[in-house]
Amino acid sequence: MRGLKDKIVVITGGLGDLGYATAVRMTEEGCRVILFDIKPDSSNKAAAIGAYFSTVDISNEFAVESVCASVEKEIGAVHILINTAACFLFKGVEATAEEWRQINSVNIGGTSLMAKYTVPQMKKNGGGSIINFSSVSGFVGQSNFATYNATKFAIRGLTKCWAQDLAPFNIRVNTLCPGYIYTKAFVDSCEKLGLNIEEENKRASDMHLLNRQGKPEEVAAAAAFLASEDASFITGSDLLVDGGYLAK
Repeated sequence: MRGLKDKIVVITGGLGDLGYATAVRMTEEGCRVILFDIKPDSSNKAAAIGAYFSTVDISNEFAVESVCASVEKEIGAVHILINTAACFLFKGVEATAEEWRQINSVNIGGTSLMAKYTVPQMKKNGGGSIINFSSVSGFVGQSNFATYNATKFAIRGLTKCWAQDLAPFNIRVNTLCPGYIYTKAFVDSCEKLGLNIEEENKRASDMHLLNRQGKPEEVAAAAAFLASEDASFITGSDLLVDGGYLAK
């Protein structure tokens, strides 16, 4: 991809399968990568690919402000922000006020706080790129997924508003929307909901025209494209990486 070498990239949810696959791809493209995650990097995954790591709760404004300032001071002003972090909470009308607060504070609030404290750095660089992770769940209704889907619809709305606000500063903002991707989060969700993983994998695979779930590396490739100069005339857009899920 053009224009990624030596760019400073922050990836939230960096220890998750999608975040880490994206980190691997961005380091391969020659970027300087910083991973944020609420969990500590006990396996030293960041060091294994030459990335930096910080433990941070992106729903905590003080923590986000502090860690973003540290990145600028110690590494340099951020060029690219990739928001993969998400709270996976699946409830319908029975969702409590606390459950709504929990998922909104991460998926909407955390995404917004990360933009708030990295955009000033991008302006210093004369431009940048923000990639917000939504999902096919941000386009359709799904049974008992109201809490999750509402936030994924909201992320697409945030993207379109920020694209308008930030275009004068040469900052592009786009949404990456995966279909079902075979990740640890998928397996964990199946276990939490008491679903058979093999059966659920087949059910999810059948939903896609390509008859399989996607791979984290395929999503990472799309993120690298949106971050690069190859996507220099793309902003305010939704990029589907869904194996034909929404075309069915």
